[in-house]
Amino acid sequence: MKQDTIKLMDIAVRTQLGALCWRLKNGQPKILLITSRETGRWVLPKGWRMEDRDDASAAALEAWEEAGVTGELGQMAGRYRYDKVVSRRTSSQLAIPCEVEVYPLKVTSVAKRYPEHKQRRRKWFSPEKAAALVDEPDLAKLLRTFAVKDA
Repeated sequence: MKQDTIKLMDIAVRTQLGALCWRLKNGQPKILLITSRETGRWVLPKGWRMEDRDDASAAALEAWEEAGVTGELGQMAGRYRYDKVVSRRTSSQLAIPCEVEVYPLKVTSVAKRYPEHKQRRRKWFSPEKAAALVDEPDLAKLLRTFAVKDA
């Protein structure tokens, strides 16, 4: 049975927090992407706001849980929008408009085991390659223009 995606125009845009995880390799910036659990698309670690954390530290926690990395946080690097598709009990899906605030995280530690290590893949890419792999145009622009001096 074909699944339909329903986008409701009157749903308020929800805010998520993302971590742009980066490091230098041979003097060149590399960006860490992970696969989403549902579709396997390349994405940044991200999640919802948390009552007990500020936005930057919530983004850092998502980076740990989803990608197994920790590091030094920078100031917000930008924002991008996407539609989060949520499966429903019926054959249809609901698309929730989200805006992601992105915080750079200079990676200082990479763990072999972390909360979602069995659910996702992770891989380092050049900013140009990372931009080509993500589906969201605004995220691709952010990745292409990311400079270590911004972090």
